[in-house]
Amino acid sequence: MDRSTDGLSIRALSALPEEILILEAEAVAEGFRFLTRLVAEWHSGANRFDQPGECLLGVFSNEQLIAVGGLSYDPYAGPEVGRLRRVYVARASRERHVGKALVGQLLERAAQQYRVVRLSTDTHEGAAFYLRCGFESIQDEHATHMKSL
Repeated sequence: MDRSTDGLSIRALSALPEEILILEAEAVAEGFRFLTRLVAEWHSGANRFDQPGECLLGVFSNEQLIAVGGLSYDPYAGPEVGRLRRVYVARASRERHVGKALVGQLLERAAQQYRVVRLSTDTHEGAAFYLRCGFESIQDEHATHMKSL
């Protein structure tokens, strides 16, 4: 399903676009390795977000990939719990509400399968962003935030 929001197109990815390497390089420069893991796991087949209740979404502006984020089951919780993974927005697009639109689409999809969505972030900026998206902070060994659906 394609979704257009404020000139952006949010699409499910069944293959990694080449531009993922541009996002990955930017993420690495910021000290984040999770897109490197996304690319490696995709290429090895370890995780392609293709199981029931899973998806990988890309946000495009003028057909250029500017953000990515995944939804999977949460391996640390029960079957009714989803997990946001590998959410990254290009720095130049962060003031355009791209992340909020992406998370909104991931949560819409999550609501079809899960009762709760959890995630883990290790930055103050990430924590503040997820609070703005309606998540609450939690104390858990495997998650920093959750949202009931």
